[in-house]
Amino acid sequence: MEYKDYYKILGVAKDADEKAIKRAYRQLARQYHPDKNPENDAAEEKFKEINEAYEVLGTSENRAKYDQLGSNYHRFRQTGGNPGDFDFSQWFNQAGQGGGFQQANINFGDMFGGGNGGFSDFFSTIFGNTGGRAGQSQQDMFRRSSTNPSGINLDTNQTVEISLEEAYSGTTRRFRRNGTEFTATIPAGAKNGTKVRLRGKGNEGAYGTGDLFLVIEVQPHHLFKRAGNNLQVDVKVDVVTAVLGGKVKVPTLDGSVSLSISAGTQGGQTIRLRGKGMPNLRDVTKFGDLMAQIRIQTPTQLTEDERRLYEQLAELPQIYA
Repeated sequence: MEYKDYYKILGVAKDADEKAIKRAYRQLARQYHPDKNPENDAAEEKFKEINEAYEVLGTSENRAKYDQLGSNYHRFRQTGGNPGDFDFSQWFNQAGQGGGFQQANINFGDMFGGGNGGFSDFFSTIFGNTGGRAGQSQQDMFRRSSTNPSGINLDTNQTVEISLEEAYSGTTRRFRRNGTEFTATIPAGAKNGTKVRLRGKGNEGAYGTGDLFLVIEVQPHHLFKRAGNNLQVDVKVDVVTAVLGGKVKVPTLDGSVSLSISAGTQGGQTIRLRGKGMPNLRDVTKFGDLMAQIRIQTPTQLTEDERRLYEQLAELPQIYA
């Protein structure tokens, strides 16, 4: 059976401290994680090997026992022993020869859903094997572990409030997590409940780092109401323009536009301005519409001349049904 040099696998010196080992493991785990290397068998095997090495070197008890084994193995080699003749299982199982080495307390079920999770024979011989579940392959066990090997959800959500203007054009936010600063891009068209996934920016654990999900909340706007990708806005129209027709300015998120009002326009009438709504989250070249709802403004203060004209109007025959 092949002796596994876990220090070499993690790329650390034999006298490396706990922080150095953990740092090396995290870098390698991120590099070879299956999410970043889909359908890559070599990366998958490397990821397993890295986890195996850290399972041993990442705890002081396991590391001390492994170092004790290493000393005996290398002494055996130096005295001319054939590597293939070294009986690892006998060394551990017989007190005195192995210095009373005890089986490590490792819960494979929690780590890899049962079985040895694809760990090497070397690891299983040293630290024991709890046995796999019936009908469950090592591939299945590994796929479960690569997402959440420790049984702890490392992903985390964070609510991010943005304005409607930011949702229209897209925006960024600065964050600081796990000792590093980074900028997150929030795409144009984001709406309430939109999730932006930032891989590797979640909580840190012994087996890697989860993902950070930004959950978007678009704040209410003082002018516009949103319905999907459409917007609604009230447009104030004076009585004369509503009666005779004319033009009014309509606010949009891309600047004001001129809207033609037909003679006889009624209060509550809605006029659709195509393409003046919100961008489509999945295709920002497409936009919703702006629904302009007419609100006729009745004057509350009249000059003497204005009052006289309205009185003259009132004296005309009523033509309204």
